[in-house]
Amino acid sequence: MPIAVDIDVMLAKRKMSVGELAERVGITPANLAVLKNGRAKAVRFTTLAALCEVLECQPGDLLRWEADDAAEA
Repeated sequence: MPIAVDIDVMLAKRKMSVGELAERVGITPANLAVLKNGRAKAVRFTTLAALCEVLECQPGDLLRWEADDAAEA
């Protein structure tokens, strides 16, 4: 998928666990894992805003676009 999720990077920078982040954002650890591992098909802006607030970052710190090598071939 051309959208990469860097929640792990921000968790490491903030020295925060997945469980703590999920609790502070108000989502289940399972749903956070789906998002964190890049398996989510969508993310609500309210969830993205909550992630940014808790992690004290911008949306671009959590999500980035990568060229899909398969599409170029």
